[in-house]
Amino acid sequence: MEMPIAESQINKRRLSLSLYMNYLIHGFGIIILAQNMVALGGAWQVPIKTVSFVISGIGIGRLVAYLITGTLADIFSRKLFVFIGMACYLIFALGMVITHSIPVAYGLAILAGIANSALDAGTYTTLVEMNNGKGYDTILIKGFVSIGEFILPLIVAVLSANNLWFGWSFIVMAVLTIVNMINMSTVKFPKIQRVTLRHHQQTVSQSKKSLRKIFATILLLGYGYTSMAVMIWFTQWITLFAQKSLGYGNLTAHTLLSLYSVGSIIGVITLFILLKRNINEMTLLISLNLVAFIALLIILIDGNNLNLVSIASLVFGFSAAGGIMQTGLTVFMNLYPHHRGMITGAFYFFGSIASFTVPLITGVLSTHSIQLAFAGDLAVALSGMILMVVLALLNIKEKINNGTN
Repeated sequence: MEMPIAESQINKRRLSLSLYMNYLIHGFGIIILAQNMVALGGAWQVPIKTVSFVISGIGIGRLVAYLITGTLADIFSRKLFVFIGMACYLIFALGMVITHSIPVAYGLAILAGIANSALDAGTYTTLVEMNNGKGYDTILIKGFVSIGEFILPLIVAVLSANNLWFGWSFIVMAVLTIVNMINMSTVKFPKIQRVTLRHHQQTVSQSKKSLRKIFATILLLGYGYTSMAVMIWFTQWITLFAQKSLGYGNLTAHTLLSLYSVGSIIGVITLFILLKRNINEMTLLISLNLVAFIALLIILIDGNNLNLVSIASLVFGFSAAGGIMQTGLTVFMNLYPHHRGMITGAFYFFGSIASFTVPLITGVLSTHSIQLAFAGDLAVALSGMILMVVLALLNIKEKINNGTN
């Protein structure tokens, strides 16, 4: 029995709000250990480098879980994996303020990485399926993450200024999770698009004959890496590059990163509106990657012009971190509409590889110079743009062939 239209719309809004709220909480989860490094080190009676080691467990959790959660989300319930993600974050938040054991803390950090992958597997697929394959709602995920990343440092700062227990920041995260779990338990998820055996056999047969589909898959997996790498690269090195290579002061150098964050929020809103108006996704992927490349180029070749560098940092955040990665994922999911969970897992698995390899690559480059370490991001931005241009040409060729058949 289907829900009445009005009830269905209310359910959709409540479901969307709950899914987005999870990513505000995820915004807490991404930085909450880093924001409390000194306090955690004191509570655990360990040096800061040990706390940093614990933080690395989040990346391990993502890498281990993405392919598993994505595939299972196609077999089982999307709602189940959203709840698994929420439960993992709840255990993480409460466990971190209870434990004094480094191995346990590392296990909890891994659990946070698993929470991230489980939420992605259940959420991206649900938002796309609620909108008949359109991905404009997934863009807002990035915005809610940014809101969470903005709010948490303020909470930590207030607690520190008033000499209050650092653990309250974790408790706030836990309370938000519990409230959202209660709301989520009463909403209905859209049905997963199942594949009949006959259709599946036809799809397998067609995929074996379609080198274009295989090639497109490789291109999009590559984009999963470059779209994540280009953001990590910039955020890791822009401040140091501005100080050491451009000669900017500490406040000015940090302001460039803040401008990047502001640009990303503006980008989320803009991209959401454009996709809602059915602007072609491939057009956006090519144009925004081109804009990101040009913005980086301006920072590198005209670094003495502070106003221009400031605008370029804002524009780079707008183009590279405003939801373009999520747009690439939507294109990928629509290539495999009956395996959206698996595709989400594979796409973000390659993004997780970027989170591991970028610090290693840039660390090697920085031994030569900070400028070279930052300039490497230009090659990544160019690679992402080339991948999308090739994908667009592949799509055009396929349409031409379909038109002649």
